Amino acid sequence: MATANLKQHKLGWIGIGRMGYAMAERLAKSGCDIAVWNRTQSKAEPLKQYGAKVAGALTDLAACDIVFTMVSTGKDVKEVLFGANGVMSKGKAPKIVVDSTSISLEESAEIREKLASHGVKFLAAPVSGNAKVIKAGKLTVVASGPQDAFDAVAPYMQAIGQGVSYVGEGELARIAKICHNVMLGVVIQNLCEITVLAEKAGMKRHAFLDFLNKSVMGSMFTRYKAPALSNLDFHVTFTPELLRKDIDLGLTAGKHFGVPMPTTAITRDLVQTLIGHGYDQDFSQLLLLQAKASGIELKSENVNVSDGLS
Repeated sequence: MATANLKQHKLGWIGIGRMGYAMAERLAKSGCDIAVWNRTQSKAEPLKQYGAKVAGALTDLAACDIVFTMVSTGKDVKEVLFGANGVMSKGKAPKIVVDSTSISLEESAEIREKLASHGVKFLAAPVSGNAKVIKAGKLTVVASGPQDAFDAVAPYMQAIGQGVSYVGEGELARIAKICHNVMLGVVIQNLCEITVLAEKAGMKRHAFLDFLNKSVMGSMFTRYKAPALSNLDFHVTFTPELLRKDIDLGLTAGKHFGVPMPTTAITRDLVQTLIGHGYDQDFSQLLLLQAKASGIELKSENVNVSDGLS
């Protein structure tokens, strides 16, 4: 994609957490005309070295064509857009708002309706990946909202990661992300089960995972989790509490649409058990719970295992 295409619009970015910083950094490095705002301004300052501007106030972003939000909650999205000092507090507004925050369907629909009343188009654009995935250029985005708004924003989403999928109007992207995270829970649970089975049968975990990741069943996710499962490195990527929340959203959606989800329901119970036993770092600690249930105690294998990213 030509850099010139990425200068067609003035971009605003709100939220410089781990994810937001990495995403805004990729846009700035791609040559975009981007201004960033963060509650703690000092966290945004390093982006200046890549050509980004740092906005002193949210209202500075009202003159942008497209404003991206990547904050903590739906309440935060509403505050930065519609609050007393929000982007739109002085009567001006961007043409398009793109939100990648993990929020409910109801909150997303409310924000869409309020923006529409001001003539602003809204794209729901949740993502798959974490900060390390973003830095490796492997982030994927799913988007829903007006087709013409998506067409305008798609080049910038492509600059952030490796692909963007448009799934239709309204809040369908939120449903897609819920489905994605339900699968995340089911897959990690099964991966832990078969990894413990392989070890109890006599294999080294890293050797089994090496085979799995080279097979047709291997994926970016199974490769990324191989170091954690081999070396018991459970630094936080996604907490059990957040996984439980998303599985609950999936089960609620299943009930609403009349879709039975028995495997998801069982996985939810296992995640709840994990939380009840005090495991609060990373959802891949399901491996330890599975090992206990299988009567074995795991030890780190202390081996160099690729995560497929670095």
